[in-house]
This record gives sequence, structure tokens and C-alpha cells, in this order.
Amino acid sequence: MHGRTLPWRQPEVDGSFDPYKILVSEIMLQQTQVNRVIPKYQAFLEAFPNVKALAAAPLSAVLALWNGLGYNRRAKYLHEAAKQLAPLSEPWTVDELAACKGIGTNTAAAVVTYAYNQSIPFIETNIRTVFIHHFFKDAEVVSDKELTPLVAAALEREHSREWYWALMDYGSHLKVTVGNVSRMSKHYARQSKFHGSKRQLRGYILRVLIEKPHTRNELAQTNPDDRLEAVVADLLQEGLVMERYGRLFLGSTS
Repeated sequence: MHGRTLPWRQPEVDGSFDPYKILVSEIMLQQTQVNRVIPKYQAFLEAFPNVKALAAAPLSAVLALWNGLGYNRRAKYLHEAAKQLAPLSEPWTVDELAACKGIGTNTAAAVVTYAYNQSIPFIETNIRTVFIHHFFKDAEVVSDKELTPLVAAALEREHSREWYWALMDYGSHLKVTVGNVSRMSKHYARQSKFHGSKRQLRGYILRVLIEKPHTRNELAQTNPDDRLEAVVADLLQEGLVMERYGRLFLGSTS
């Protein structure tokens, strides 16, 4: 078994790692498989190469580029985080990152670890898989509170970045060879069925609005779903869609 070569694991010319690029990858990888993330990650960085470029972009442009990854709230949270982080000097801290909506403590710790090679214990799905497989095979439910001391004790202090990469790859390997034992985690959330779901309808509405603004009636004509009004209301409340003069627009124009 060999480590995966992934674009967000590639250093800059000077050997450093860009925390912005790592943040983008971490948010994209939440609930989305690596093979789907890679082309979107590369296109995203071409459009928004640094945190200031993302902060200055209209949300509509960010959502349009995010299209196809799903869970579009992540794009809005990442956009808002960029506005919050852009004025800050580096290195970013766990507290600064975790203060951004949509970035939890584990994601913040992952960004800091990968960017600056700091030795911080954190938990994510593949890491859960490794430690549950080796230490809790007979358990029915395992909490992150039980796993964290083990992750901290096993942490390689001088090469934390590479250690976590190895853990991630090993966890991915275990999912294929022994199954997803992270289902035993107290924090495991099974994804709901996509076909016919509200998530699918949300994605449809956003895809249509990428092409051009629509009235509610126009949306209903193309997709006569009884849940349409409720989903539009949710998207408006979340700020993913805006309405002016009876027409729905993608995100914000500012």
C-alpha cells in the first residue's frame, strides 16, 4: 500500500503549504468522495487562487463553480469564512478557523496540522475507522471522546502532516478491505437517499438558476414538485438564493 498523491498534498514552490488551499480541500471533502473533489478543487483554485480572491467574489460565482459537489451550504460557509480570514495575518490558528461558521474544531485542527505541521489531535471519518478497527472491534458504539486520547498518544510529533496523511490513506484502505467500521461511531450520520430527496430538488433549483433567473412559476413548470415552494423558501432563508421583482437569482450579486 502506498500513499495517495493528491493535489492538496503538494507543497508550494518554497516547500510551504497554503492553508487556504487546504481549507478548500477540507470543506470539499466533507461528505464528498475524493475522485469527485479533485476536478472541482482544481477549477475552484483557478477561479479563486487565494483567500482574498474568494472573499471578493460574488456568492453567485462561488455557487456556480461548486455546482455538482452537493451540500451547497458548504460553499456559502467557505465564502463567508474567506471574508473573515482574509484580513488576518498568518499563520491562522485553530481558534480563528473554528470561529468561522461551518468550520468545526476538527476541520480547523486539520487545516493547521496540514498547513503548519503542528501536532494537534483531531478526528475525522478515516481516522475513526483506523482507531475503531484496532481498539474497539467488539464495541457497539464509540465516541470521539474515547478516541481522542488514543489519537493524541499515537501522534507523530515531528512529522504530523505525513502521519495524518498515512492515517487517512490507511483508513480509506480499511473501508475497502474490512468495511466502514466508523458506522460504530456515536457521531456517524448515514447519508439519506439522494434520488427523489429534497437535496436533489435543491440541487436542481440551483443548477437551473446558474443558467438564468427564473420566476417561481417557471421553476414549477420545469419541475412540478409539491415541495418546490418549501425548498425555495429554505434556499432564500439560507442566502443561497435571492428574489427580486418576482425572479429568483443564484446567491448574491455582491
